[in-house]
Amino acid sequence: MKKSSEIVSLPVISIVDGNEVGTVKSLIVNPGQKSIDFLTLQHEDWQINAKAIPFKKVIGIGEFAVTVESAGDIIDLTHIPVTSELVTKQIKIIGTKVMTRKGQLLGEVIEFNVDEETGQIASVVVHMQGEDKALPAQYVITLGKELMVVHEDVMSKLSDAIEGDKEANDLYSENSEKEERPTIDPLKMKQIEILEGKEVIKDIYDAQGSLLIPENTVLTIDQIEKAQQSGPSVLVELSMNVR
Repeated sequence: MKKSSEIVSLPVISIVDGNEVGTVKSLIVNPGQKSIDFLTLQHEDWQINAKAIPFKKVIGIGEFAVTVESAGDIIDLTHIPVTSELVTKQIKIIGTKVMTRKGQLLGEVIEFNVDEETGQIASVVVHMQGEDKALPAQYVITLGKELMVVHEDVMSKLSDAIEGDKEANDLYSENSEKEERPTIDPLKMKQIEILEGKEVIKDIYDAQGSLLIPENTVLTIDQIEKAQQSGPSVLVELSMNVR
């Protein structure tokens, strides 16, 4: 899981080109699906048109960057009616008031967590009565521009934000497993699909400084998996140094 604040401002890297194609400016929320459908981008060369990447085109969201296959995955928001509609709704989540279906005001959302594989919102963090509480997204009924409506029995489901985030996300994962989600990580499979067979143009080192993949290596699945296991910064370094 990723906090929304951990995604905003990350550089977006094109694996094919090895270039930064923009920076994440905001997350476009689909209130009906309780998901993030697009990442809007900013770039010093773009003066007028708003640009975005569909979440389904995102290969990975790491600690240091968001990776996509190529700059061709970037779309112009003004050309996609569905996207324009979502932008117009301006569902920000953070800053919205949280109210039960029976009208009890609980507090205000200060953060939310996103499944970096699917874009689904897993949980929200609500500031209430001087404390930060984690709320599993499955108890959210409505995501509105100014108001989030939740089930009236949600009070028993709230927990302290730090531990509660983990509990809420674990609950989300359990429910997702019940829906028979694939056991193979689709993002990792996509990374393998793109990188397999490409030549490394510089030595790649792991987080401890040991040589992981030598220059001129033609990547195999095993080598890509080792880079994935070494962490997001190593995978980004590898992705930017292949041809």
